[in-house]
Amino acid sequence: MKRPSLTRYAWLSIAAALITIALKAGAYVLTGSVGLLSDAIESIVNLFAAIMALSMLTIAARPADESHTYGHGKAEYFSSNVEGMLILVAAAGIMVTAVERIINPREIEQVGIGLAVSVVATLVNFVVARILLKAGKQYGSITLEADSDHLMTDVWTSIGVLIGVGAVGLTGWSILDPIIALVVSANIVYTGLQLIRRSVEGLMDASLSKDEMQAVEDVLAKYREQGIEFHALRTRQAGARHFISVHVLVPGKLTVHDAHHIAEDIENEIRAVVQNSVAFTHLEPIEDKLSHEDIYLDR
Repeated sequence: MKRPSLTRYAWLSIAAALITIALKAGAYVLTGSVGLLSDAIESIVNLFAAIMALSMLTIAARPADESHTYGHGKAEYFSSNVEGMLILVAAAGIMVTAVERIINPREIEQVGIGLAVSVVATLVNFVVARILLKAGKQYGSITLEADSDHLMTDVWTSIGVLIGVGAVGLTGWSILDPIIALVVSANIVYTGLQLIRRSVEGLMDASLSKDEMQAVEDVLAKYREQGIEFHALRTRQAGARHFISVHVLVPGKLTVHDAHHIAEDIENEIRAVVQNSVAFTHLEPIEDKLSHEDIYLDR
């Protein structure tokens, strides 16, 4: 089944980023809090990431062509990789600002109004993050999942900042504001590195997840009970698409017609249990010695 266009979710993410930038920047102007400034900077990163996601989802949706016979699904990994690098840049900016504020302290003003505005921005991010996560899992999109993870990190970051700014308002200890900003930046660095790691794994043709591999094994187990064996099971991911290949060893007495139908049934069942998958089978006679000489990963 062809995956529908996901660009509408990227547009939703762009709209959320614009709204939260305006709200958080306003909260910073009202309070002068470097913690709230760090929160606003991360929303700017969200905007660039959403724009990148929109462009990559547009490319990934293109059908296979003569130059890209396996499709354009890997374009999604570029989006999450760029997003990860943007997060690291934002974290560096937050750290520099926080250190400067530690050296040159500044009192926070109008805490109540600033916190109220930031709470609204946090709720916007939370709602959009949940929508993106649901769509990402439903359609197997690493771009939408990465965007959702980033927004949820922004949500937790905002909660941390709100607690820090609130603590300053209650205690009068201005030093808490830049300290919270440094903690926030460390959390952002972790998120950025995780996104980059996932993107690199995808570009390196990482295999399917454990749950997906188990689903494939469950299909093969049913046929083993019928005297059919398998080897050289190989899998890889390309964005939302999953590629699975396996050698099917059947009794030599079977006709080509019957063996072919078995292979077709196996492919259909694999496609049914692994979303957005392409399955390839290679038929071999189980009695032939040559059939057992091609089981290594790198032949």
